[in-house]
Amino acid sequence: MIDVKVIDFEKQDGLVPAIIIDNSTNQVLMLGYMNEEAVKKTLDEKRVTFFSRTKNRLWTKGETSGNFLNVVDVKIDCDNDTLLINANPVGDTCHLDRYSCFGIDKYSDLSFLNKLFNLIKERKISLPENSYTTSLFKRGENRIIQKVGEEAVETVIAAKNNDREEIINETSDLIFHLFVLLAEKEIDFSEIVKNLSERHK
Repeated sequence: MIDVKVIDFEKQDGLVPAIIIDNSTNQVLMLGYMNEEAVKKTLDEKRVTFFSRTKNRLWTKGETSGNFLNVVDVKIDCDNDTLLINANPVGDTCHLDRYSCFGIDKYSDLSFLNKLFNLIKERKISLPENSYTTSLFKRGENRIIQKVGEEAVETVIAAKNNDREEIINETSDLIFHLFVLLAEKEIDFSEIVKNLSERHK
């Protein structure tokens, strides 16, 4: 989080723009403006609160709809006059019942993989009942490794049969079980992405 004292509110008549992004997908959700009081309220309550220029008052996003923006992190830019807020949205953000005010689809890129991996990690800890992922973790490492092998073979068979739909299905199963294996081994998906990126250089 940030220190409110470092924010430069003077450049824009006591207000600073705040860009809100979905912490799970990294998609831009909306842009609003905050005065010092709104920033303090946002930091204190961990819910995004703006200063409404039309209503001339503080406005907590979701105060009427229930679609709150729960704060995860707040960063400030190099000029100390713009905020970037990571938040977990409750429901749609846009007043037009859209995920984003910019018309962005929730999973228009590969960010869903991060969300899926984080969900798998969470289930390893919480072990919710009636969850297939829970059953894998409870059966242990050997069963997880076995499932990865099975899904890899089934992906190869689908490819050899040139069955497009089955290739998609089996590849999805393989990626899911690889994520479970990574979570079991306490290797974060970001480490794989970093490794691939370094190989590409």
